[in-house]
Amino acid sequence: QVQLVESGGGLVQPGGSQRLSCAASGFAFRWYAMNWYRQAPGKERELVAKITPAGCTTTHANSVKGRFTISRYNTKKTMDQKMNSLKPEDTAVYYCNQGSGWGQGNQVTVYS
Repeated sequence: QVQLVESGGGLVQPGGSQRLSCAASGFAFRWYAMNWYRQAPGKERELVAKITPAGCTTTHANSVKGRFTISRYNTKKTMDQKMNSLKPEDTAVYYCNQGSGWGQGNQVTVYS
C-alpha cells in the first residue's frame, strides 16, 4: 500500500524559501516517477513538478520554473521540493503524489 508522508512548509514572507519533503513506503520507490501538486483555496489541484524514477529528468510548471526545484533520494525513499523566491500566489496545500497515492498535504502560506 502506497504511503506518502510530507513534512515542511508553514509560514513565510514573500521572497523567502521553504523546503518540503516526502517520505515514501509501501512500493518500490526507485521504479516510479513522483510528483508534487498544489491546491490553492477555490482552485483546482495543479501539477507543480515531476521527476523521473532515476531523477535524471525534472519538469516544473511555468509558474514555478526557476524558483522551485524537485529532487529525490532513492536510497532514502524520499523526495524534496526546494521553493525559493516565494510569492503570495504560491500559497496552497502541497501534495506528494505517486499514481493513485497522495500524501496528507502540507500548507505553505506566503504572507506580507
